[in-house]
This record gives sequence, structure tokens and C-alpha cells, in this order.
Amino acid sequence: MKKDLGHLRKSYEKHRLEESQLKENPMLLFEEWFELAENDPQIEEANAMTLSTLGADGYPKGRVVLLKGYDHRGFIFYTNYNSEKGKAIAAHPQVGVSFFWSSQQRQIHIVGQATQLDEKESDAYFQSRPRGSQLGAWVSPQSQTIQNRMVLESKLNDLEAHYDGKPIPKPTHWGGYVVAPSSIEFWQGRPNRLHDRIRFYQSDSQWHYERLAP
Repeated sequence: MKKDLGHLRKSYEKHRLEESQLKENPMLLFEEWFELAENDPQIEEANAMTLSTLGADGYPKGRVVLLKGYDHRGFIFYTNYNSEKGKAIAAHPQVGVSFFWSSQQRQIHIVGQATQLDEKESDAYFQSRPRGSQLGAWVSPQSQTIQNRMVLESKLNDLEAHYDGKPIPKPTHWGGYVVAPSSIEFWQGRPNRLHDRIRFYQSDSQWHYERLAP
């Protein structure tokens, strides 16, 4: 099988990223870009981000998860701690996070360390989820091999009956992570593939920035 995709190309001409637009704290620039993406009708899930981890097999792996918050600590998402990514983070907490908003012609690349949120914060978020999502956290032995889909459907039916009219507790194997960034790179597409790339990095507890060649 062979398919030539060399003809697929697009010129990026919407925006530019100048030093005059930068903030002292890159989280403020992230907030500005994120709000523009969130309000862009062409972007369905502005909070969809690729989380990259190093697996036990020595290979890196990226998958899309959903950003559920950000603050002075970093970027927050939730998952099953016993999943493939949960085990990878436990062994190697250094992770990569990236966003790509095609209609804005922008990417953000984040490198940092992931740590688990405390139980109180994870529980508060869990209780805000729809009941179906709460049950799903109990039903799925995430990343494990299962015989067929009926295994999940049967367990879901049992749990729906068990928790009928009752609150659903958060599983102990499920919760949140916060990725504390050590670097944040802002990528703005430009014509002729001469894109703007500015990377913020921490040194001596201060943020600094540098412009990178595209």
C-alpha cells in the first residue's frame, strides 16, 4: 500500500506571535489562547489535549484526554490510576501535553511533572460528573484485556441496579492529576513554514522565554 500525501498543504496566515504579545507568566497567554479556542465555533473540544507518557515497554505513547481545569499549579485531568497511562505516570511522572487548534493555526506544547490530586479535589469533581460517567469509572478495568463488550454492558447493568436511587462513590483507583509545567511552547503558524515558536522555561523559580527557529 502506498499513498502520496505530498500535495496536502495549507498556508498559515491568520495570526502572528510577537514578543510584545507575551505575558510575564505564560499561563496568562495560555488562558488567552484557550479562551479564543473555546469560543471558536469551528473547534468542538478546545480542551482536548494529547498526553504523552513513557510506557513500561520503553516506548512513548500519546493519547487524547480532556483538560478539566488549569490554575497556578498547572493543567488538570482525570483518569483511572490503574490504566496504562496511570501506571506510566507512576513510573515516569515526566509527561508531555499538547494542544492543536487547527482553525486558529496554533499549537501549545507543555512539558512537566504529573502528580495526583488529593482525594478531596478528585471526589468533588467525580460528584459533578453525570451518573453514567460515574458508573463508567467503576465498570471499566481500563487498559486491561476483556473478552467482549458484553462484559462491560453486564457490569453496567448490575451497577445501575445496585446504585439505583443512591449516590455513587468515587473509586479509589480513579482521580485527577495536575501537570506542573517546566516549559510551555507557543506555536503560531505563519506563511512559508516560517512559524513563530516561543518557549517559556523555568529557571531559578522564574519564567524566561526564547524564540525558536521553526
